Amino acid sequence: MHCHGSSDIIECYDVLLVGNPNVGKSVIFHRLTGRYADVSNYPGTTVDIMVGRIKSLGMSIADLPGMYSFFSITEEERVAKRILLSSRPKVVVNVVDAKNIDRSLPLTLQLIDSCFKVILVLNAMDEAEKIGMRIDARKLERRLGIPVITTVATKGKGIRELVEKIREVSEGEQEKKTFRFSDDLERAIEEVEEKIEGEHAVSRRILAILALANDEDVIDEYGLDREFLSRIRHRFGRSPAFHLALDYQRISSEILSGVVSYEEKKRRYYDRINELSLNPVTAIPMSLLALVLLYLFAGVLGAQIFVDAIETWYETYINVPLNSWLKANVPSYWARELIGGEYGVITLGLRYAIAIVFPIVTMFFLAFSLLEDSGFLPRMAMLLDRLFKKVGLSGRAVIPLILGLGCGTMAVIVTRVLESRRERMIATLMLAVAIPCSAQLGIMLGIAPDFTSLMLWAGVVFGILIAIGLLASKYMPGENPVFYMEIPPLRMPSISNVFMKTFSRLEWYIKEVIPIFVMISVAIWVGRITGIFDLVISALTYPSRFLGLPDKMAEVFLYGFFRRDYGTAGLYDLISSGLLDYSQVIVAMVTLTLFVPCVAQFSAMAKERGIRFAAVTFLTALTIAFTTGYILRLALEVIM
Repeated sequence: MHCHGSSDIIECYDVLLVGNPNVGKSVIFHRLTGRYADVSNYPGTTVDIMVGRIKSLGMSIADLPGMYSFFSITEEERVAKRILLSSRPKVVVNVVDAKNIDRSLPLTLQLIDSCFKVILVLNAMDEAEKIGMRIDARKLERRLGIPVITTVATKGKGIRELVEKIREVSEGEQEKKTFRFSDDLERAIEEVEEKIEGEHAVSRRILAILALANDEDVIDEYGLDREFLSRIRHRFGRSPAFHLALDYQRISSEILSGVVSYEEKKRRYYDRINELSLNPVTAIPMSLLALVLLYLFAGVLGAQIFVDAIETWYETYINVPLNSWLKANVPSYWARELIGGEYGVITLGLRYAIAIVFPIVTMFFLAFSLLEDSGFLPRMAMLLDRLFKKVGLSGRAVIPLILGLGCGTMAVIVTRVLESRRERMIATLMLAVAIPCSAQLGIMLGIAPDFTSLMLWAGVVFGILIAIGLLASKYMPGENPVFYMEIPPLRMPSISNVFMKTFSRLEWYIKEVIPIFVMISVAIWVGRITGIFDLVISALTYPSRFLGLPDKMAEVFLYGFFRRDYGTAGLYDLISSGLLDYSQVIVAMVTLTLFVPCVAQFSAMAKERGIRFAAVTFLTALTIAFTTGYILRLALEVIM
């Protein structure tokens, strides 16, 4: 079944889960479907939609990206709004954090204005009660004219009642209430409604409200007269969107009057920890500890301990027996090299995916889920927001940038947590140019001649990283990041939720990422069989000489493209052979670190940001690496 908008065809779902970020929608999704999620990428974007089925009802369900309002700002909000305006769900389940119902209710009113069959879910009721908050759900139900269900999703409370209410609402009719704005706004809405012709998936009232708020998507979709709308907006002095937002908040306050009450609660140690996590003096050390935890999980436990163990096992029990069997039974050299050898589909592609990247992403997803479920992630992003704004990023960018020290490929994929396309592009560029992965970083630490050379290497690379961020934020098109995030209370992570989220993300990795590594191996095989490899090595000897390095460095650069640790291992061999002096080692370390991203990271960049952006980033990294290496060579000749 499909739902039709005038410009797109999107899959239609029986139930849509809608709500602000961090309100527990995903946990409720898991409770309703029996699993965390399947991932469906919304066409033309990098925004993911979680989809599944409520088996007991035989109904499809989608967990839409978090949104605060139909007056969309972020790409996620625009996608959620677009799906709502284009589809005809049987039920819309609006999940709100009970503690923040006053801020969440305007979205509920907009859903009611859209003429959806709405169920309001007050989630995290246990946390609301802990702060002395009482909500009269039945009174709220009467005032809104829609069912209200209270839940504690992490414990499964209220889920059975929600399932029954979804069944009941989907099969019956729902009384439509209209909540009136000021007289001036109502007159303006009626005038715009008259210009909207035909039948639509939502009410003409919500379309008129969005048109007044200067929603470009709605204005273009329904061919509304911009000059006519401009004349109406001119009456209000300030933007009608401002007056609409104020009226939605006023109506929400009137509805909640007498519905929400508070009683005095004794302060607990938990409240004290919560306050410390919001105070910069204590929160910064806590954030650093969280980042160390993330790096220890992904960069040490995953990228070093587990990778070493699994890669050794893979080499011993798969690669060696496979190559022996191929040599004995497959006479064709190139047929053997496609499957085995040094760059084969099984010996390199699957080994890279299963023995190297898989342990890293497993540990990262586990640590990330712990931080996410505890409520600490939004706090960390908030603390770093001002610093990251200097390079055109929001505080959320700390996650992919730190992860880049573990695995650049995974870090590019994780840039999806950033709000805007511009932020994702800046972060991806910084990751590609100047953040070494753990495999490369570990070997670099081992080959530095002394502490001075190590500090010089780190200083140059960090300087390039900051310069790239500053220049990208200045010249890359798009608006500066808007950082607006609900700060949930700290809570003890639910082990079942953490493992379910981790499992779901790993399932996505297996389906989406592993095929990339297989294709890489095939590409390498084609390059070798056609002689392209030899041509590339020959071409790379020229910049190697330009940097004052031996011709053998050309092979190191090429291997570094296919796998960064291969490149650094090749550099280690050159140093061990005595082919590089002190200055050449430093130049080679810096150049190789800044050299183009590995082929897996390049593939992820092409998939996430597009092949054009990946190609430009590749050329940018190449230029920066050789230019910086040459300048460093000249500087060291003067100093040394």
